[in-house]
Amino acid sequence: MAFAELLEHVGSLGRFQIFQIVSLVIPIICVTPHNLLDNFTAAVPDHRCRHPLLDNAMASLNKLERCRRFLHPQWQLLELNASAPNASEADTEPCLDGWVYDRSDFSSTIVSEWDMVCDWQFLKPMAQSIFMAGIMTGAIICGLVSDKFGRRLVLSCCYLQLAITGTCSAVVPNFFLYCCLRFLSAFAVAGITMNAGILMIEWTKTQAGATVMTISSLGFSVGEFLLSGVAYAIRDWCFLQLAVSVPFVLFFLSSWWLAESARWLIVTGKIDQGLHALRRVAGINGKKDARDTLTIETVKSAMREDLMVTKTKHSEVDLFRTPELLKRFCGMFSVWFAIGFVFYGLILDLQNMGSNLFLLQVLFGVIDIPSKTGSFFAMNYIGRRITQAGSLILAGLCILANAVILQVLRVTLAVLGIGFVGSTYTVLSIYSSELFPTVLRMTAIGGGQMAMRLGSILGPLVKLLNQFNPLLPLFIYGGVSVITGLTALLLPETLNMPLPDTIHDVERLNSGLWSSKSILFSTPSAAS
Repeated sequence: MAFAELLEHVGSLGRFQIFQIVSLVIPIICVTPHNLLDNFTAAVPDHRCRHPLLDNAMASLNKLERCRRFLHPQWQLLELNASAPNASEADTEPCLDGWVYDRSDFSSTIVSEWDMVCDWQFLKPMAQSIFMAGIMTGAIICGLVSDKFGRRLVLSCCYLQLAITGTCSAVVPNFFLYCCLRFLSAFAVAGITMNAGILMIEWTKTQAGATVMTISSLGFSVGEFLLSGVAYAIRDWCFLQLAVSVPFVLFFLSSWWLAESARWLIVTGKIDQGLHALRRVAGINGKKDARDTLTIETVKSAMREDLMVTKTKHSEVDLFRTPELLKRFCGMFSVWFAIGFVFYGLILDLQNMGSNLFLLQVLFGVIDIPSKTGSFFAMNYIGRRITQAGSLILAGLCILANAVILQVLRVTLAVLGIGFVGSTYTVLSIYSSELFPTVLRMTAIGGGQMAMRLGSILGPLVKLLNQFNPLLPLFIYGGVSVITGLTALLLPETLNMPLPDTIHDVERLNSGLWSSKSILFSTPSAAS
């Protein structure tokens, strides 16, 4: 926890932090569309069986079954107002020559590209699940690798990976290669999301952590309604895929300007590199005296106790080593799961809400801004724990109410429910980084991201219960949200608490002894 004093000495919220935050939030805005891209690239257009006699008769599209065709010509269907009393009795067969698609909304989607309809309609949710599995895998691996090799290195590699795989997925010749590349893109999305947030919070003072992470979270909101605008302008899935992928080439090139987390460098024993990063930040922030007087002896003196503790190598097993860490990880795991389960269960089903697809995407993005801003003030006034639990419970109540009220109000309550889930994510991005020590922070958040993606895989599958009762999925989404919100009340409060660097710090914070720890920053002369 002594790093906070080192950071104050070189500037904890100066020009460097502003440039770094802007440099990280812009890619976050651009990475968000990849999560929700299937709403547009995998939209299911109206379709009918291909037949030479009907290929120029789109008026018949609504008069024929989507997945079967007549064995013999039904000439009466070519007339707009014609009736076909015996049409249901006519012999039919599966679509043997493919399908004809209505291209009034989208000129091309992966559904029309590879005929993912009728007996092959399961390919769409399969592609979505593969993408979510890629994010889950990326969360696990990127969390471990980031704690071992650094945040910036993993972030830069993920920028490049998303640029390559996202661009290539727009030109692949078959569905199998498309899914493989989307899996790799999702892997990179997880790495970008996690490391960008951690770099921001580890380079700013604890008091500003909530502000910084709220800005980051609002980047996701901007990305949501930006996607709607881009998708409205670009109706071909290939070009839309390219539009959201190519910018990451620029982000990869510019990422080498970013500074590695000095906090991570020091607590992992890379003191020389940490000192270099601190001096660089001091220079950018105009703290020339701090840059000139900062030495290895100063850093070692300020971080002596933490450096002694961090000589031990850490792994994901350490998250279960002490009762306090176990409680925190289990609590966060359940909250991450609920967010993925509820959010993706609802938002990846926009086509079935019966409203304008583009407008709904905008509404979900716009509602995020006041909900996340409100959660920022709430968590700084009443604390992280209550705001976290309250957001989940309110989201669940909105979804449960959605199951019992009139259809006209359902879109409104669905938007409010998604808004509260968004505020939950904002609080969680701050809360989870404050609950775990620096040496395990990325590993813990990686585990949380894994839980979120596990929820995002299972959430859309709940829609299959529609065949038994259309309201059953809503009761499940709402119930999971409310129960998890109550569980979150068991977690400790972190408002105005110092950011822990070691497992020892976590135990001391839990026991209330942290205030007795007094580590004074000393100048080189005092240290000697």
